[in-house]
Amino acid sequence: MLFLFLTAFVAAQPHVHPTPPASAAIIEVTRRPVPLRTGIGTAHDAVGTSSKPAQAFYDQGLAYLHSYVWLEAARSFNQALTLDPGLAIAHAMLSIAYTELNAPAAAREALARAQALASKASDHDRQHIAARALQATAETAGQDAAGAALAAYRSALDRALAGFPDDDEFWLLRGLAESTDPAERGQGTGVASVRFYEKALALAGDHFAGHHYLTHAYENTGRTNDALAQAATYAKMAPGVPHARHMHGHDLRRSGKADEAIAEFTAADSLSIDYFRTERIPVEYDWHYQHNLDLLATTYQYVGRMAQAESLLKRSFAIPSSLVAQEFNKREWPVFLLARGRVAEALDAATVMAGHRSPVVSAAGHVMLGHVRLAMRQYQAAADEGNAALRLMRGAMGGGMVADALQAFQGEFLVRTGQREKGRAMLEEVARKIRAAPGPDAWSQAMFALEGMARAAREAGDWDLAGWAARQMVEHDPNYGGAHFAQALVFEHEQNAKNRAEFELAAKLWKDADPGLPEMDVIKRSLR
Repeated sequence: MLFLFLTAFVAAQPHVHPTPPASAAIIEVTRRPVPLRTGIGTAHDAVGTSSKPAQAFYDQGLAYLHSYVWLEAARSFNQALTLDPGLAIAHAMLSIAYTELNAPAAAREALARAQALASKASDHDRQHIAARALQATAETAGQDAAGAALAAYRSALDRALAGFPDDDEFWLLRGLAESTDPAERGQGTGVASVRFYEKALALAGDHFAGHHYLTHAYENTGRTNDALAQAATYAKMAPGVPHARHMHGHDLRRSGKADEAIAEFTAADSLSIDYFRTERIPVEYDWHYQHNLDLLATTYQYVGRMAQAESLLKRSFAIPSSLVAQEFNKREWPVFLLARGRVAEALDAATVMAGHRSPVVSAAGHVMLGHVRLAMRQYQAAADEGNAALRLMRGAMGGGMVADALQAFQGEFLVRTGQREKGRAMLEEVARKIRAAPGPDAWSQAMFALEGMARAAREAGDWDLAGWAARQMVEHDPNYGGAHFAQALVFEHEQNAKNRAEFELAAKLWKDADPGLPEMDVIKRSLR
């Protein structure tokens, strides 16, 4: 008898940090001397130092912080401190970089040093240090105390702005603090943050950070055209920063400009590779490199260039990462393999994930193993994998990351085992949630999840469900050839003459696809 396993699960916890902590080797890199660089965008905050070089390196550290280049931010702040050991605010900002590098002990030490030196700092610098200390408290506060801690942090920023109304850095921080996550660095902010970012830009028009954060805020609120404009400005102002080029690629892809997106993701990849080679940095030390590689790969997949997608996804899967979210996203490789009908390889890849030390990543691996077992019609084994995933999720920090994937798996399980109405209701709920999830990463992942639902429905012989899933795909992104291909297959099954137009549109959107792409062979046969 099969055992069903999922009813509901909690939402994902915000800002899940990497695990295990950063190695001593990463900390050593943050202490290496660094030169002043160009092409990274302009940031400036006049701090309490008489050393012009220290000010320059402090500003460089700020610029890198605003682009999430944590290693180089830490190196720049440490360089500023080498030039001016009494620059207390540099220690405070260094604590942010160390937090994001998952070096909590180093972060606490840096913040404690900032507080110890604060009595000799300027009023401006002391207020920055005090605000950072309150933010750090909120970041580590338990659930019961988090709200009060975040409110205290926001109040400190409001007081600072009352005293320094022209300080664009305080305005940027206040915009970030609108998030319910005190560890917010900009990726999750929304409409409430916009006015703060716009104020910062009004005060310092040459500072790229407002454009960067506005890009995220507009992405998260569905303002794709506005996000694209801000991302283009960010990329122009910081052309040497991989994340800036990557962000532009985000929104080009969302706007249906896949070829231009590929060019930007490729530029980001080249910048990263040059940096690793020049600075002798292992690729796994930079969270962004693997993330960009994944988006480049899935954009190739989107346009039907499967050979390039495969090469990049396989390379990304092999790169170790200490980020839970990045390891979780490795599921894109078994998802790709399963979509290409390579079941045995998908089984191997999912097994690797299931053996991961993180319960969240392991749970995601078991969910993927469940999908593979369903494709193999091994239903009891599939149920066992779903149960294994649920056991791992319970009580795990960040376990909610897996909730939608597990629910989609159960929906497919029900459809394939003859409980179609229950399965469809569950899949419809998942589709609603994943399509509403903010941000371009979630948007593109939703498309491939919907595609998996359509494929599973066809394999189960549930053509009504396959038709619903195909319509969801077309509504979600009418520029994706795979959406029209899925719709055409349904029309063909129904002997509906509309199948021809849908096949023709899929062929047009896949005009640069790999020679011999199986989907194109199906299209050619059908059109003949």
